[in-house]
Amino acid sequence: MSTTADPSPSSRSGSSGGDPIAALGALPGVADSVDSVRKAVDRVYGHRIMRRRSNELTSEAALRGARGSAALSGAEWALEEVRRRSDFSGDEEARTVGAALRLTAEAGQLLSIWRQSPLRVLARLHLVAAAENDEAAGRPRLAGEPVDEPLVELDVSDSEEVAGRLEGLSELIVAGGSAPALVTAAVVHGELLSLRPFGSRNGLVARAAERIVLVGSGLDPKSICPAEAGHAEQGRAAYVAALDGYVSGTPEGMAAWIAHCGRAVELGARETTAVCEALQRGAA
Repeated sequence: MSTTADPSPSSRSGSSGGDPIAALGALPGVADSVDSVRKAVDRVYGHRIMRRRSNELTSEAALRGARGSAALSGAEWALEEVRRRSDFSGDEEARTVGAALRLTAEAGQLLSIWRQSPLRVLARLHLVAAAENDEAAGRPRLAGEPVDEPLVELDVSDSEEVAGRLEGLSELIVAGGSAPALVTAAVVHGELLSLRPFGSRNGLVARAAERIVLVGSGLDPKSICPAEAGHAEQGRAAYVAALDGYVSGTPEGMAAWIAHCGRAVELGARETTAVCEALQRGAA
């Protein structure tokens, strides 16, 4: 993987009219991805089951999203196993699944804080995800501290770069802008996953932050289109390859990452549509 380019949108703000995330919306193919995602989300929100059983769909989407996020962090459990279990204090896979479930539940409580203080939200997400005995829980890693992150094998940024890029990302979120929700969510996800600001659980935190953006933006207000499930369905190899595009910082790479995130939302919407159909038939 190339790690020579700095993909951080904040690093390019001087040449993007003050709204570098919105500028990504003009990349080739991105508008098509945004339009395709909107249509997929609208279709599932228009399903007749949504009028009567939206709370059930939200709960089911949360479960499936947590399962998908855990799978991408190395804990590939069957959905029914995730549904059945109540104790997640066993081995590392169990702890990973438990962390993903806690994050999914916590994300919904942080929507009102995100636009005012994204760094506070990220700290809270990591605190929730990390083990109780992790002294570094809830804060970015310090100089010399290692990163334990399954799947991502990029060179590790130093603590000063971490602090600077987190601050830049926070400023962009607080300032707002005209970028479509998908583009903003993809940037937040890609920046956190490539940067890995914490000593552990960065992938889980990055995907939870993506969920917060998608829900808080109004694209998926009831949180029924689990992008995490869609990322998992596309596979870990495709996920890593798309992240490589983000890290490259090239227009083609960035557009490919956004398209990958868009496809994840579409697949999440498709999964919830299948749940709607099952509920309608009385089979679930």
